[in-house]
Formats: sequence, C-alpha cells, structure tokens
Amino acid sequence: MPPPRSGSSAPASPEPSPGPGRVAGLYRAPAAGQPLEELEEAWLVAGQGIAGDRYALGSGHWSSWPDPTGKALTLVAAEVLEETGLSPREARRNVVTSGVDLASLVGKTFLLGPVVCRGVRPCLPCRYLEARTRPGLRGLLAGERGGLRCDVLTGGRLRRGDPVRARPSSPASLPMGTAPG
Repeated sequence: MPPPRSGSSAPASPEPSPGPGRVAGLYRAPAAGQPLEELEEAWLVAGQGIAGDRYALGSGHWSSWPDPTGKALTLVAAEVLEETGLSPREARRNVVTSGVDLASLVGKTFLLGPVVCRGVRPCLPCRYLEARTRPGLRGLLAGERGGLRCDVLTGGRLRRGDPVRARPSSPASLPMGTAPG
C-alpha cells in the first residue's frame, strides 16, 4: 500500500465500481469482545439490527452509549479492507459491501437486499478496535474509511450477494456513484 499523501493522514477512499453494489459478507458476535461469526444470511430486525448480534442484544462494547441511533448495524467497504489488509473479522463490522460509496449514504435511506436502512454517521475507528488489531489502524481508517453506522427501519432476511441500492423513491441519492438516466 502506498504511503499517505503529504498533508493527509490516510489515503482517499477507493472509487466504487459502476453499477449496483453488493453485500459481500455478513457477520455477528453474540457479545462484546467475542469473535465474529460469518453468516450466509441473517435476519435483520427493525430498530435492533442482526438477530443474535451483540448490539441487537444490548451487549456490545458501545451499547451503553447515550445516543441510540446508528448502533443497529455497521457497514464497511470490502475495497477498504483489501487496501488496508484488515480482515472482515478484525474490522468488527456487520456487513461488508462491495462497490458502494458508504460515505454518500450518511443521512440517506437505502436498501440492503429487502431491508430498509438509514445511514446515520460514519463508523469512526476507535482505540478499542485499534487495541484489538494493530497500532496505526485508526490512521488507516481515518475520515470516512471506517464504515457507516446505520439504523434498520424495516426488517427482513439479508443474504450475501444481495444488492445495495438507493430507495426507488429517491433517485437523487444513488450511492454507487452512478447518475440517473
């Protein structure tokens, strides 16, 4: 990986590929600090997240954080993981996406397969994650590269390979870097 440009603490986020993005991986952990389990499919519960995950159960490291929004589901881009050499399990995010500009989804409603989600804020890397992985990780994932925190608005079954797309009612919010028409 090339070093960051002068004046920048981290390389720019990779450009998403044209066309619809995809769910590349699904993960959950039953409690804070527990290893993540890789899933082929998961049931997402509105207002809670992935059934059986630490945050849906209220036992995640940040479950007691006073702001209740953005804790249900976390996403990270496969492109960022590949670039940084971080494994999906090390990243400790629930959903790995491919071909999606996650930063563009902050404040927007979008679909993960049949599940309606709302992007709440960037998922900034923290000391806890860095302590579990390696020194310097926070710098590698600085800015908007750490992923996206989401709320689950309507539940449903999510599968690896499902599309990630803008809600049909909001064509101006196409997250994959494509223009309408």
